[in-house]
Amino acid sequence: MISIGNRSVIWCTSPEFQLSDSSSLPEKLGFSKFSVFDCERRSLRPHDKGLRSSFLAPIKAMEVSKTSYINGNADTIPDVRQTEYKANDNELMNGSNGVSGKTLRQTSTVGKSTNILWHKCSVEKIDRQELLQQKGCVIWITGLSGSGKSTLACALARALHSRGKLTYILDGDNVRHGLNRDLSFKAEDRAENIRRIGEVAKLFADAGVICIASVISPYRKDRDACRALLSEGDFVEVFMDVPLQVCEARDPKGLYKLARAGKIKGFTGVDDPYEAPMNAEIVLHQEGVVCDSPSELAEKVISYLEEKGYLEGDLLTYTPGCGTSV
Repeated sequence: MISIGNRSVIWCTSPEFQLSDSSSLPEKLGFSKFSVFDCERRSLRPHDKGLRSSFLAPIKAMEVSKTSYINGNADTIPDVRQTEYKANDNELMNGSNGVSGKTLRQTSTVGKSTNILWHKCSVEKIDRQELLQQKGCVIWITGLSGSGKSTLACALARALHSRGKLTYILDGDNVRHGLNRDLSFKAEDRAENIRRIGEVAKLFADAGVICIASVISPYRKDRDACRALLSEGDFVEVFMDVPLQVCEARDPKGLYKLARAGKIKGFTGVDDPYEAPMNAEIVLHQEGVVCDSPSELAEKVISYLEEKGYLEGDLLTYTPGCGTSV
């Protein structure tokens, strides 16, 4: 027992780290535990079982937490709990590797990332969906430049917002201002551009958000790869079926004119192909110059979402079926 100010302090250590001079503070505080008692100076023996179990378990946990992964393999950590340790300490008992005595979970390799392990949380997608009263999903709007993808995305976000639904737009140009600014418009970079957007969209959907991706995404295999990232029914492909001549006549950014002049290479619809979806959930047609307003198109998408239960508080189960063509 030592004194700090006007209080008596008992210091206890594991036998493995017992110091010869117990009257002085330990050199390694990592192997000690201090407990301050009231002014009555009640006696507590260092070898008291309850005291030792609460002190020594964290110390032992530190001692064995040095196990490392080598090529995806991990050794089994021995059971280091004291026999008298009570199962009422959540921090030490709720599946904490290094204390529970269980074999560490196997790590994996994904792409170029080695020795990684997916960490699950007790708050899952269904919990977030219940909180938001909506179903997290990805609405993937694809089509030629000038087909109205971004315009529809904004109209859709506004309409859903007015209904109390949380959305987020991943616009192709906007994403290239930050996350994908290191990518060009070559075929391989366009594929990586879509892959990254797909992964981010998946995270939004997992958060319970209705994610609206508006990107040309000209290659069918890249869109299908994004679809495969999500559970069945969570990827809603919206095809802006607008003829090239209509898009080129609009040319809101002047890009078709530059592409025709040879100043832009690999421009979709001019000297790079666009592969139309084969089985899009929603197809929005436009034959001539006259077309529906953005808000009207947005309502058609919302009708589909309502029909499939995406906007319902009780999260109706989605049943895959035929898409909608309007």
